[in-house]
Amino acid sequence: MSEFLGSVWWLIVSLGVLVTFHEFGHYWVARRCGVRVLRFSVGFGRPLWSRRGRDGTVYQIAMIPLGGYVKMLDEREAPVPEAHAHEAFNRASVWKRIAIVAAGPVANLILCVALLWAMFVIGRPDYAPVVGQTSGIAEASGLRAGDRIDGVGERDTPTWMEVQLALLPAALDREDVAVRVTDTQERHVVRDLALSALPADFDQRRIAPAIGLWPRHLLLPAVVGRVEEGSAAWGILAEGDRLTAIDGSPVEVFEDIGPLVQALGDRGGTAMVEVERDGERLALEMAPQRTDLRDGSGQYWALGVAPPEDLPLPPKDAVQRYGAVAAVPVAFREVGHLTGQLVGMIGRAFTGRVAIENTVAGPITIARAANTYASQGAAWYLTILALLSLSLAILNLLPIPLLDGGHLLYYLIELVKGSPVSERAMVAGQYVGLALLASLMGLAFYNDILQLVR
Repeated sequence: MSEFLGSVWWLIVSLGVLVTFHEFGHYWVARRCGVRVLRFSVGFGRPLWSRRGRDGTVYQIAMIPLGGYVKMLDEREAPVPEAHAHEAFNRASVWKRIAIVAAGPVANLILCVALLWAMFVIGRPDYAPVVGQTSGIAEASGLRAGDRIDGVGERDTPTWMEVQLALLPAALDREDVAVRVTDTQERHVVRDLALSALPADFDQRRIAPAIGLWPRHLLLPAVVGRVEEGSAAWGILAEGDRLTAIDGSPVEVFEDIGPLVQALGDRGGTAMVEVERDGERLALEMAPQRTDLRDGSGQYWALGVAPPEDLPLPPKDAVQRYGAVAAVPVAFREVGHLTGQLVGMIGRAFTGRVAIENTVAGPITIARAANTYASQGAAWYLTILALLSLSLAILNLLPIPLLDGGHLLYYLIELVKGSPVSERAMVAGQYVGLALLASLMGLAFYNDILQLVR
């Protein structure tokens, strides 16, 4: 399946699952509160399938699979026979209306817990949180190649994904954080990562490289994939050569080559570059050449070699897995942690500490993410589905008219003043909510296009 078709498919599946659970929350509580539900629809537009249940509700799957809705009996929308007036939503007590409206986001929260529980039981494969190379802030803070990161702040980090998620809020806030490490000598030490030293314009989408932290699994083998014509290595090195040493210093990964070549160039003269070629060990003499940076801001010493393209990642060597019982409290704790992270990101967006383009994602970005996660297996897809379910719950609780949070705001005002909000105020609020949602959707699509361009 192509990336485009896969993205479309997983977007439809994801939205179908999330919206169905959300609307089922409204439906289930409405029926328990004595409110008649006229229609339960998965999708919008012309029905592709429908049937009427014994309770009188029409259940349907509609043509446009990008949402859904529950239509309740309501005197404000159409005349209601007196015999059924007591089943109208608008006749329900304010507490019942609050319960019905809040049930949608609550259903998404419950779904999030269930998905994370299933993910932990299945086991999510990932990479061990082992440092491959450091520079900049990470190196200055004492982190070294081979260190295993056991925790960031108060959070344990059993995988590299957990390391990145734990570093994210501290980096965005530019707050120093303690990193618990097991070094290559099996000693447990704590390193103070000076994230306050991050520049104001660092790339918020690539936290680890901004810190100077590269994981072991992303380091490239020191194999020549291409030799630049006219470069120092042209005619000397060949595609497939594995570099083992430069001027007597060992080369383990491709990232070792740059610093050694810079030191060799600054020293001047030629040196021996040791390689393995077709099972033979060779020592070849060469001298690096000065090369212009791509942005024209300066020069650097280079041999003129590049790594192979599209190298596959190594096999994953860590798994987050718990037993069925042990996974229950872990799933609840994870939901609490993720909720704090998402709410914190919203707060940072409003205060300008995080770029808006890194906060609001549209359907294109969501579709591509769902496809990417699904391609890594069931556990990873459950992870993105849980995150989307939690995001949907939080988004719907925002006090914006037209969203569940806006309706809850109206009902809270009704509790305080002792009477419903006036029809005029509700209409005005709907216009404001429509404008806010249109702006939010426009921003989401803009960010989608921006990501595609990048």
